[in-house]
Amino acid sequence: EDEDRDLLLQALLEGQNYGAAAAEGTQCPSVSVARNNPAKRDCLVVAVLCFGNLINFIDWFIVPGILLDIQKYFELSDGKTGLLQTVFTLCYMLAAPIFGYLGDRYNRKIILGAGLFFWSGVTLGSSFITQSHYRIFVLSRGLVGIGSASYSTIAPTIIADLFEEGKRTTVLSIFYIFIPVGSGCGYMLAAGVAKSTGDWHWAFRVTPCMGGLALLLLILLVPHRIQRKTAVHRALSISGTILEADEKPDVHRTAKTTWCQDVGSLVKNCSFVCSSLGLTAMAFVTGALGMWMPLFLYRAQVVQGIVPPCLQESCNSSNSLIFGGITIGTGILGIIAGAEAARRLRKRNNKADPLICATSMFISALCLYIALMVAQTNILSTFIFIAFGELFLSVNWAVVTDILLYVVTPRRQSTAIALQILVSHLLGDAGSPYLIGLISNSLQARHAPSLQWSFRSMQYSFATCAFVAVFGGGFFLLTSFYIEEDRREAQR
Repeated sequence: EDEDRDLLLQALLEGQNYGAAAAEGTQCPSVSVARNNPAKRDCLVVAVLCFGNLINFIDWFIVPGILLDIQKYFELSDGKTGLLQTVFTLCYMLAAPIFGYLGDRYNRKIILGAGLFFWSGVTLGSSFITQSHYRIFVLSRGLVGIGSASYSTIAPTIIADLFEEGKRTTVLSIFYIFIPVGSGCGYMLAAGVAKSTGDWHWAFRVTPCMGGLALLLLILLVPHRIQRKTAVHRALSISGTILEADEKPDVHRTAKTTWCQDVGSLVKNCSFVCSSLGLTAMAFVTGALGMWMPLFLYRAQVVQGIVPPCLQESCNSSNSLIFGGITIGTGILGIIAGAEAARRLRKRNNKADPLICATSMFISALCLYIALMVAQTNILSTFIFIAFGELFLSVNWAVVTDILLYVVTPRRQSTAIALQILVSHLLGDAGSPYLIGLISNSLQARHAPSLQWSFRSMQYSFATCAFVAVFGGGFFLLTSFYIEEDRREAQR
């Protein structure tokens, strides 16, 4: 009741600021009182955003799903193979701040639609690239990353505006479930289409059709303008008054601020900084696992004599199918478990969110290390421990985003998400696929070419991920020291 009273009081104070602004000649938005809660519309919007997120991550993991075929087709070393995902991620992270800036100031539906159309078109075009144009293929992956950045940056802020804090974690969990589901479907779709057609290029011709459907749904079902909720809107919502207003970001700000001022404020937010570094460690691990794990499993099976070396035109994609299934199952279970644990433990401990993230990172690091060590002798145990490692990584997806949304003021959320994307990918999965490939190349160069060292080089380079995961857990522990103060500051 005290918190509600404070919000109402803040609403009145900000209302006076709006009145003063109007007296000085600034136009305020026209608002109308809606008698009915548009819950159905909000659910449809979330459904469309989730479908787009599914396609986004299917596109992201098509290349790892048919990595053996692509590596053989373009005759690539491990280092050059890892460069494909690194270029994608670099372009993704560099574009994110731009879309964060645009998303805080302009119509988000138009930006989402343009990004969806762009990346679907480029994906379709990349399916026609021939063997002699490897550089153009690399460029196409970078352009797809730019289109994907528009979606990942803006879609969560729309969900944040549609739902209050209690429901927001649940809805974000549903939205982020489509990260592992889309990733797993990317592996399975790519492997399945390549196997059924005998040509891996066809794997890049399915998602553009899905993208076209998502664009149509976006146009038909998502409102052209979605109101941004500031303290005024949340306070009036608590009192039973629901506002409908045109999306005019500058009007909702009590004072206009520059992008640099927004960034400066975020850098001083210790919870935001530490949780972003924890997410960076997560991104490093997931980026390396996503790119190299099917190939690592294949090399482990070759060493054990379970499968023969790939000499034919279409390589065995069974590991991509299995790993895709593991990613989907553990992702759904992990995100649901993380959201439920956060919901229950917050009632007992205000620091529950970062502590959940820290614990899951430490357990994930241990599971991944064991999986690597037993890979040469027992492939079944490797699959089991990889599944547990991915499960505990997935626990954090929705929880980390929810931390950002309640320690950062609403008018800076798109910028904050964009900066988090930039940092987590710059220091995380932008470099980890390429770094793992370079380490593997370096180790192979020191020994005579053999199937044994082809496996061991990947095994030793992968061990880096387990140590990075431990550092990620440490950053989430640091977050727990600052989160209460930063949350109160954001509410003020």
